[in-house]
Amino acid sequence: MAHSATSTNTIKQQQQQQPTLKLRADAPEPQQDQSIFPEGTALADLSRGPNPLRGIPTFDNHDEHRRHIALHMAAVFRNWARVGFTEGISGHISVKDPEYDNLIWMNPIGKHFALLNAGDMICLDINTGKIVGGNRTRPCNNPGFFIHSEIHKARHDIKSICHAHSIAGRAWCAFGKPLDMIQQDICDVYGTLAVDNQYGGIVTAEQEGQNIAKALGPKGKAALLMNHGLVTVGHTVDEASFLFGLVDRSCEIQLKVEAACGGNPELKKQIISHELAEANAKMAGEKHWLYEEAQPDIGLEIELGGDRIISGMENIKIWPEYLP
Repeated sequence: MAHSATSTNTIKQQQQQQPTLKLRADAPEPQQDQSIFPEGTALADLSRGPNPLRGIPTFDNHDEHRRHIALHMAAVFRNWARVGFTEGISGHISVKDPEYDNLIWMNPIGKHFALLNAGDMICLDINTGKIVGGNRTRPCNNPGFFIHSEIHKARHDIKSICHAHSIAGRAWCAFGKPLDMIQQDICDVYGTLAVDNQYGGIVTAEQEGQNIAKALGPKGKAALLMNHGLVTVGHTVDEASFLFGLVDRSCEIQLKVEAACGGNPELKKQIISHELAEANAKMAGEKHWLYEEAQPDIGLEIELGGDRIISGMENIKIWPEYLP
């Protein structure tokens, strides 16, 4: 239906009456307190306002830190269920214990990611595989332990590892090729994205973990495992999990771009230059920023999980018989 001249004039009058805020010339310029930002982070550049993002939190004691880790692990698994990263009993996350460097927390095998709670997590010794804390009712994923323990042994700088059999990740990993820098987000792992093209079958020993660790090298943040899936690492489970989703989505984007190029010879991929990709990685690939990148999805799962997701939190401790 056509607008009448009267209604059009009324809209124009309303638009003209919209007030415009003009700052007083003598108004002070608000300043962000630079002292709140962790040294060397991009948070000061990427957040603005009186209560800016602050990155990885600190804790008053190890028990508080353990509970935070367990809760965020459970939230990540629930998010993985939401986005379709489930495949039977495959998929696992590990996080180093904040107090004991030889211990890691992992999820139990055989419980659906959507039902995992903080109290379900299990603590293991990376040297022996012995369960020394957490949930006493379920076993751990043994192939997962072989992978995670060997990577942790090789990379003392990382605190968390994520692995799952995502659809897009497995599809792209069939080629044994790296991802191109064809969109801004994948630049977060520019120069730190590895390819492990030595598929060795279902993991039954430490060798596969050692191969992945070798592919990651001293600085790798993610690895594309040929015929298998994705692995990402980080300083927190938040960082490692965000990178996992980012790499998986980038695999899906690459597959779609390759399909489009294959069907139209006039289309050509535009690759981000080395200089720009490196600058993007320096800013958006920083550990405090990546921690914050994960918080929207983690916060959603904690809110939706309510009392259930925090159930069993009293289990999140090292068993007394294994304390030094």
